[in-house]
Amino acid sequence: MNFLFPRIYPILDASYIPASGRRGFLSDLGASLAEAGVILLEYRNKTGSDAELRADAEMLRGAMPEEHVKLILDDRADLVESVGFDGVHVDAGDVPVREARRTVGLGRIVGTFAGSDALLPGILDEPADYFAIGPVFRTTTKQTDKRPIGVEGVRRLRAAAGPDVVLTAAAGITLETAPLVIGAGATAVAVAAAIFGAADPAAEFRRWRERLGSEG
Repeated sequence: MNFLFPRIYPILDASYIPASGRRGFLSDLGASLAEAGVILLEYRNKTGSDAELRADAEMLRGAMPEEHVKLILDDRADLVESVGFDGVHVDAGDVPVREARRTVGLGRIVGTFAGSDALLPGILDEPADYFAIGPVFRTTTKQTDKRPIGVEGVRRLRAAAGPDVVLTAAAGITLETAPLVIGAGATAVAVAAAIFGAADPAAEFRRWRERLGSEG
């Protein structure tokens, strides 16, 4: 992967996008995040129609130029190229990692879930650029039946993965706990509610960047 992964990986869940004035909201949000220094963003929409997903993606891509920001689409590897995104994130229940790679090609980013209590058998052999771990703490943004692994779980998974694998830790991470998660070995913290639940997500991202720095 010819991309230096940032320490903060914002995930924009569609639940944070208002139904009214959606296009203007996404245009303003995307521009403000890019100005704040976001270089990687995932857009996640589990329940929206293809038309809604495409429209949202169009606004984000227009507001966040590809030469400055990598945009990741959750789940839908089949739509990545047509919406001009830079990669896909797939979990269990989505298309397999190898199929996602074949669909998006070698030049785009593929991420996948790697494990919670332990790494999934053979997961590091999959053609992915980064591997998500967690939940680190309890979360309300994404439904999961897995128990939180805590900071020590992050440390354990880093030891199992080795030093060079890109690990993104997710779920329930706050500005106060993020340094501990990074210190335990996560390359990046994936953050949804803590940034997009704020009144000013761009200002909140700046706070995170000041605390954690910009690169892993």
